[in-house]
Amino acid sequence: MATSEQLTDSAHFSVENVGGIDHTEVDIPPGVTVLTGKNATNRTSFLRSIMAAMGSHRVSLKGDADDGRVELTLDGTTYERTLTRAGDGVTFDGDAYLDDPAVADLFAFLLETNDARQAAARGEQLRDVIMRPVDVDAIRSQIRSLEDQKGDINDELARIESNKRDLPDLEQQRTQLREKIEDKREELADLEADIDDSSRDVEEGRKEQAELEEKLQELRSTRSELESIRRKIERQEESISSLKRERSDLEDDLEELPEAPMGEHQNLEADIDRLRTERQDLNTEINELRSLIQYNEERLEAEDYDLLEDGGTAADSGEGSVTDQLVASESETVVCWTCGSSVEREQIESTIDRLKRLRTEKVDELNDIKTRLEEKKEAQREATKKQRRREEIERKLDDIESELQRRDEQIDALKQNRESLTEEVEALESDVENLESADFEEILSLHKEANQLEFEIDSLESDLEEVTEEIESIEADVERADELREERSELVEELTDQRTKIDQIEAEAVESFNEHMESILELLGYENIERIWIERIENPSGSDGQTRFELHIVRTTENGAAYEDTIEHLSESEREVTGLIFALAGYLVHDLHETVPFMLLDSLEAIDSDRIADLVEYFADYADFLVVALLPEDAQALDEEFTRVTSI
Repeated sequence: MATSEQLTDSAHFSVENVGGIDHTEVDIPPGVTVLTGKNATNRTSFLRSIMAAMGSHRVSLKGDADDGRVELTLDGTTYERTLTRAGDGVTFDGDAYLDDPAVADLFAFLLETNDARQAAARGEQLRDVIMRPVDVDAIRSQIRSLEDQKGDINDELARIESNKRDLPDLEQQRTQLREKIEDKREELADLEADIDDSSRDVEEGRKEQAELEEKLQELRSTRSELESIRRKIERQEESISSLKRERSDLEDDLEELPEAPMGEHQNLEADIDRLRTERQDLNTEINELRSLIQYNEERLEAEDYDLLEDGGTAADSGEGSVTDQLVASESETVVCWTCGSSVEREQIESTIDRLKRLRTEKVDELNDIKTRLEEKKEAQREATKKQRRREEIERKLDDIESELQRRDEQIDALKQNRESLTEEVEALESDVENLESADFEEILSLHKEANQLEFEIDSLESDLEEVTEEIESIEADVERADELREERSELVEELTDQRTKIDQIEAEAVESFNEHMESILELLGYENIERIWIERIENPSGSDGQTRFELHIVRTTENGAAYEDTIEHLSESEREVTGLIFALAGYLVHDLHETVPFMLLDSLEAIDSDRIADLVEYFADYADFLVVALLPEDAQALDEEFTRVTSI
């Protein structure tokens, strides 16, 4: 289950002034590489050199150097990073293998102080460790955006469906209009035939007839225009009524929205800024403590290394073997690298332990601040959402007022036009009456009827055009509805993926840990441990709504009875294995086996040699390069085919 594209070439490292290393060149072939040697032989320093090449900042310079360098050549590409001392810290430059090493630091580089490896032993909430690389805020923001898009589509589909129900009535109305137009046209044709017959009987009155027909045509045109104006006024009044109903609904919505208390946004922003500052300060303190712990451990290791370097001279002077001196140094004194005085080695180790406990306290405090920060941010998002809704309603109300004013002005103009046309129609009707005479009475009557029929036909055709346009618009929307439903279906799928992404990661992590823990316990054969497993508890009461991982340890008595124990009662070896398997679960659930070629293991001395061998072979299936630092006596139990590096 290594990476999808297996790396077959060896990785070449060139290292200068990192940890306790002056200079070294090392080739690491794919598979398992064992860095074997006594304490203080730069094995951990070389592991941190690999981390530096990958992109990690958890690396220190050699104590007497101001700059260092790590170069990695892998698959024909060279990556080089430089380290430069800057005050109490170190700055990094150059190109690393990984753009962001944070997840690899957590789940691939499993040195002694690795957070994931130590989380269970420190009693940390394991769920928080697994979810640390996941940008939960980004997922929630994406969910809100997708829900808004789905809501818009639902509104559009509801509108289309409502309009679709009007189609049968509209089609019936269109058919009726067509039939009426056809009937009117037939009636008009009959009238025109009668007019032609009457015209032949009134030859001498042709001039008066022409003038009358002209007036009748003008009257018909003016009446048509007047009717058009009336229809426009009716439509404007309908629109105004609709706008007023919408305004009333919006005003009701606005009343239901509570007014944000004065200064609420400012208070929330101030709280968030304060919590962010506290979070940043705590992160800085935790990183400084991590660097301080790492530095002191490496310096303590360097003291042993210096003793090894001087071992030959000491032996010649009769002061005992190098091993004897190292054993003695663990219970005697070393030179303090901060003040230069000789202090008990146990005193320094005790100080390091206190620093580790302080760092654990700071991590707990950081987790509490993160929880409170998320609560404040959620409150801010809710307040912002309500404020945006209020502003949107107020903006719509302003738009409606402007539109109402514009339509009122249009109606006033239309009514003035209507009055003018009405006067014009009355004048034309008077002219027509003046032209009427007994000789023209019949033909005038026919012309009036024809004029009225043409006006009615024009009106019906206008109605038909509007109905047809409405039908075509609805039919186009109905055709588009399938595309909208498909788009909504895709949004629902994406929403489901986003909503379940966090659950999936948590569930996969629990499943992975439980599966591998069961396999490794069976492989390593710890006595009276029946099972070690994680239970995923969803939305526990009294929590902030997040799930929680609860670690269970089931032991058996001599007579076979099972009982639950705690992590504190496990042996150091059992705790180490539990932490490593938890880190492996994170490694797999975040797909690091596809992106990070190196997995690193160190400080396995608490586990016996045969179990280390089984553990290494188990981990070897999940990384292209597994690099393990071991003491010689522990390395002897490993497969002889594994690559050994004995000098760094």
